[in-house]
Order: sequence, then C-alpha cells, then structure tokens
Amino acid sequence: MATRGTRSEKVRRIFNQFDANRDGGLNREEMASLVGAVNPRVKFSDEQINAILDEVFRTYGEFIDGDKGLTYEGLLRTYDDGAGDVDRDFDALGLDLVAADAAKEPLAALEASSSSIVDERMAVETQKKQRTAAWAVSPNHGIVFDETWKIVDDLELLVKRLKVKQSKEGGKLKNDNFDAYSDAGWSRELGPSAEISEKRVMWEESGHDYAVFLKELGGLRGRADGARSREEAFDGHMAIGRVLYEHQLFKEALVSFKRACELQPVDVRPHFRTGNCLYVLGRYKEAKEEFLLALESAEAGGNQWAYLLPQIYVNLGIALEGEGLVLSACEYYREAAILCPTHFRALKLLGSALFGVGEYRAAVKALEEAIFMKPDYADAHCDLASALHAMGEDERAIEVFQKAIDLKPGHVDALYNLGGLYMDLGRFQRASEMYTRVLAVWPNHWRAQLNKAVSLLGAGETEEAKRALKEALKMTNRVELHDAISHLKQLQKKKTKPSNGGASGEASFVIVEPSKFKVVGDKTTGRQELATALQIRALQRVARLSRCSVELLKKEMSERDVPVSYSGSGVPEKSIRKPSLEEILHRLLNFLKPETFQGAVKAINERILSVLDENGSGRLDLGMFFAILAPICGGPPDRRKRVAFDALLWRPMNEDGANIRKFDATLYIKLLRAVYLPSQGVSELMEVRGDSDTSMVSFSEFLVMFDDPDWGFGIMPTLVKLETGDRNRHGDTVCSVCRYPIIGSRFKEIKSHFSLCNQCYSEGKVPSSFKQDEYRFKEYGSEGEAMKDKCMCFSLQFHNEK
Repeated sequence: MATRGTRSEKVRRIFNQFDANRDGGLNREEMASLVGAVNPRVKFSDEQINAILDEVFRTYGEFIDGDKGLTYEGLLRTYDDGAGDVDRDFDALGLDLVAADAAKEPLAALEASSSSIVDERMAVETQKKQRTAAWAVSPNHGIVFDETWKIVDDLELLVKRLKVKQSKEGGKLKNDNFDAYSDAGWSRELGPSAEISEKRVMWEESGHDYAVFLKELGGLRGRADGARSREEAFDGHMAIGRVLYEHQLFKEALVSFKRACELQPVDVRPHFRTGNCLYVLGRYKEAKEEFLLALESAEAGGNQWAYLLPQIYVNLGIALEGEGLVLSACEYYREAAILCPTHFRALKLLGSALFGVGEYRAAVKALEEAIFMKPDYADAHCDLASALHAMGEDERAIEVFQKAIDLKPGHVDALYNLGGLYMDLGRFQRASEMYTRVLAVWPNHWRAQLNKAVSLLGAGETEEAKRALKEALKMTNRVELHDAISHLKQLQKKKTKPSNGGASGEASFVIVEPSKFKVVGDKTTGRQELATALQIRALQRVARLSRCSVELLKKEMSERDVPVSYSGSGVPEKSIRKPSLEEILHRLLNFLKPETFQGAVKAINERILSVLDENGSGRLDLGMFFAILAPICGGPPDRRKRVAFDALLWRPMNEDGANIRKFDATLYIKLLRAVYLPSQGVSELMEVRGDSDTSMVSFSEFLVMFDDPDWGFGIMPTLVKLETGDRNRHGDTVCSVCRYPIIGSRFKEIKSHFSLCNQCYSEGKVPSSFKQDEYRFKEYGSEGEAMKDKCMCFSLQFHNEK
C-alpha cells in the first residue's frame, strides 16, 4: 500500500504519462486513453467511454480547467474518492516510481531518501492544499489571506480525525444514496458539490467525538473572528464554510456562511452558499429567501456579478420547486436561459417544470433544445419521453425512454415511466420487465412492486401476480394493496373469457348505449350526469379543493389589495400573472406537501387556467378565477354560490353596487361550463359576443342562472352527493364488471340483480352474461340504504302472501 507521499507521486506519474500535450490537463481524448490503459482486459464501446467521461467531468467539474480538461488535483481527488486504485493502475501501466524519480528528478529522490519523515509531513501539507486548490485559489471565490490557509489546513485535519474515529466506531459514518440533486443543474461555481448527487455522508452528531470536533471548530471560528480586519474575518468564515460543505457537514457550514453574511451583507457569495446549505437541509423557504438576497446583491453590483446571474436564477428556481411553486420556478429558469442560451441544465429544468404543470408542447420544445446542446443528457431524454406520452405520441416516447435507459441503464424514472407507458398500451409483459428492472436498482420501490403485480395480472400470470403483491405488502401497508389483493381473489373466483380486448382473468363486459340505461326513483343519478360529475370530482380531489374552505376565497378577496390593470380592450381588471396566482393557491392550500401541491397546480392549470388564459398572455382575471373556483371548494352549496357572486362583484366594473352586469353573469356561466363541462361549454363560450348589454343582475337572479339544469351548473347537487359519499364502502359487494370492491354509490340492476360501481355505471358497462333490451338501475349511497330497501321488499312480499 502506498504512503500518502508515494500515493500522490504515483498519481503525478500517471497524470504526466497521459498529458500528451503537456498543458497541465487531461482532455477527453487523453482521459479516454487513461481509462482504456488502466483497464486492459475490458473492451469499452465508444458509448461506454463517453458515459464514463461524462460522469467524471460532471462530478469533478470544479477541477476542470476549460479546454485543458481534468487537472492533476482533479485526478488525485478521483483516487481519494475511491474511483480507482492508485497502486493497481500504476502497476497496470508498468510505471516505475524509483526509476522515474532517478531519471527525471535525481535531486528530489536524494532528498526524499535522506528525510522520509519530513517528506511525509510535506506530502500531507501538499495534499491539504490540493483538496481545496480548485476553489481556494479562484480569483472570485477563493482564499485571500495567508492566515485563512492555516485555518483551512487545521480544519482539514479536524475533519479527517473525526472521519477516522467515526469509521472505526461501529461504522457510524454512513454513505447513503441521496437523490436530492438528481442532476438538478446547480451551478458549478457557486452550487453544491457535484459529488453530493452520488452519495450523502451521514455524520453521527450525538457522540463524544462530534462534540469534541464542534469544540475545536469553535476555536477555529474564534480565530477567524479575531482577524485583523473585517475582510480577513469574512475570508476565514467563507473558507471554513466551504471546507465543511465539501465534507457534507451542512449544519456547521450553514453557521459559517451566516456569519459571513453578517460580515459582508451585500456580498453575493455568502447568501448564495447559505441558500445551498438550507436547500440541502430541506429548509426550502429559507433557501429561497437567501437566493433572493443573492439576486438582489448581484443585480445591485453591476457587471461584477453579472456572469453569476444565470446560476442564481437556476438555484432559485430549484428552491421554489422544493416549495412546490413550479410556475414561479419556470420564470427563473427562463431568465437563466435568456441570459445564458447555452445553459442546457436551465433548459432541461424549464422543460421538466413545464411538464409538471401540464404545458406539454412548451416542455417538449425546451427539452429538445437541452438535448440538442447535450445529446447524452439522460434526464432530459426521460422527461421529453414523458411529455411526448402525455401528448399521445407513444411510439416516439418509447424510443426516447429507451435512449435515456441506454445512456443510463439504472435510470429509475425512465424505467418506471416506460413501464407505465407499456401498461397504458396493454403490453403487460414488457411493463412487467421494466418494473423488474426498477426493483433491481431500488428493491424497496413499493409502487414498482405493485405495478409489477398489476402488469403480471394483465398478462394472465395470476400466480406470479399474487407473489408480487405479497412482496409489495411487505414493503407497505397502504389500502391500495389490500384492494388489489381483494380484486385478485375476486378474479380467481370468477374466471371468464376476455372480451372487448380484456385481459385473461378479467370479467367480460359489453358497453350499452345510453338510451338503454333507465333509472328507478328520482334519487338515482343518470348515467351521463354521473360521468360528468365524476370528471369534476376527479379534478376536485387531485387539486384538494374540497379541503379548501370557500370562506378562504372570501378572506383572500377582502384582505389582498390587487392593483387594477387594463386589458387590450380597455376593460379594467384585477389581473395577475400565473406565478402570483400560484402564490395565492399556495396560501389557500397550505396544508399540502410540496409534491401534492404541484399536482394540484397542474390540474388547475390544465382545466381552469387554460380556459381563462385562452390567448396565452400569462395574465388572469383574479375575480373570475375565484368565481370559477368557488363551486368546487369546501363549504355548503349555497355559500359557494354566494362567494362566486361576491367574486364577480369584487371585479372593478361591478364593485360599486350590489348587482353585477348581466353580460358578466352570462360570461361567467359560459366559462364555468367550458371549464367543468367542456363537451358542452366550449361551443357555448363562442356564442358570447360584445358587452353592449348594460342590464344588471341581482343575487337571486344569478341563482336562477346558476341552477339551470340545461344552461347553468345544475350538476352541482350530483357533485355534492359524490363529495359526501364517494368513500362509502358496501361491505363485501364487488362490481360485477371490474371486480373491485364498490366504493361510493352502488347501482343495482333491478331485474338481474348485478351491481356496478360509479365508474362502470358511468361508462355504460354491464356483464356480457346479462343481455337485456334495457337495464333499470337503483342507486344506493351506502350498504345501510341497500339493507333497508331489502327489508322493505321482504316486508312487502310477506304482506302480499298474507
């Protein structure tokens, strides 16, 4: 095993061997030669070599010196990180350390033989400088004062000592997979270290060794505070923070960067690094605030920090996404791409964010631009394929997913999403293969395990599906798994031949035309009406709006002062841009986790904002938006209608009285129907022309328009019924078509006595074994209603027999 001194010399010899042009760096061609030479038994393809080089140049971006390539310090760092074995590579190349020393540096060899102890100490000191050289000597972000170098050297020794002790004591120091920076596009200069994206070091913070480390670290901070000038103290704390950050001691790095912020409040760097630390620690809101301070300082600093603005915009966007504010993030990614058109990560992030809010065409354009600039960008290929699938271009999506997997065989998102695409296409065997590959990379991925079971079920492999479900059940106890197991049991009880393209083991059915579906009693919902209400309810559930009280809309209108602007036609409006609207939604839905909030914004953007912003200006009439939202928020139906009316009254052209213009009321009803009843409302919206009608409408007249079953929103009572009962279970009763347990209303056919769930009833599906001229259904909201009706039937039958 090489000592530290001989180790660094061996790396130097390897570096010199392949630095063919002697420019002090290993470019891609030289690195390719090195990779091939130290692995003589492996025949790499060009794609494999490119993938390896991309990973090295990405991970060690701080050690890349322009076109020259990877510096000696960078190569040394790769070996320090375990990317290769110095002794093995040195021997594989047939290099001779002693001979090389004698031939090239006879004086140095002589000195080394006379004082090995001194040489070893010098090697350690050199190594410490090498570890920080890439950033420490940078003219804009490096170490300025000699005393700071001494602090850094001492800190490196402290960290090394802590690492050794924690590694010895029962493996306290852990390396875990950490995907918070899954190629998130952090800037190379100011962003987090690229190696964080691969491994997260988990330090044991509760032991004695860590307490001793903190005490000694406090001493170093005291030395920095005791510097001769404010500038030197700033330099010391920034350097301490950088070293701690590199070693993933984020909490302690945060302390140092915050102290640097206090010393130089208008400097960009400490705010930016503070933001990075806060993001890694999951404190997204605070991270956003620090990035905004960095942005403010950069913009005020003129040209000094102009080249950093794209990186600041990108990291600010990432922090906003951490909060769930994807529309806002899009704005900053666009700014970064405008300032730096070659910033392929900004374009990738923009495309991914646009996909996340349902703007698929714009997403495809941004992602294709990112791939044009970086053809081997696996993450961009994955998101492009997802966007193409959302647009219905499935065959092209499969090709692009496969390209992402070719570039990165263990790309979990690409494998999982391709599995979902195959499921949608009914290619269940291929879907199962994809989920199996996901589980090979991520064994505890319960969703992949569940979807594997479903795909196996679709492929007719019932026993394999059963085993896969049992494995999923070991991973999580979610209700979805219990429903799937119940479904599997039902299919085993009733195995029929497939029809309508149904998979083996799935109950066969026929789809009946609407005219053959009849209802029994005035409380049974019609098939077409239920289908429409289910679509609205689906939006309501995804956006979680039933948990948002309509009173919060009223409060938002009364407490927020929105400036009046003028549309192209000169009509005054309280209009705002989409990112500002997203912030309002964030307040209204503050009980949601960021990822759930993103899903809510996507649903609202696709169904509501796309109609209200038909011309794509990016601005929306806030009063009209509140009025459209009110009917599907939480609260009594009458109160929802009142708040919708108040929202229209809140608009500038109506706010002086108790009535609204008839034109506005008509436009509102048309928009409401275009949003929630798109098959009927869009054509009606086209009929709205001009605003010459100056007559006014009172609240009572508005209610008549709203409740009209043909031209208003008369479907609201059905929606309310779904809200109150769509979680009701009906004991062991299963749908006769899909064989899933019935949740929500149960529709029982009076003559043949089979039962349908909400979804199958709305789609007109009936078991093919029951062929009738017409089907008459009665709706039961709960098992109790069904039992009561059954008892009444028995009582009536008994009475007739007497």
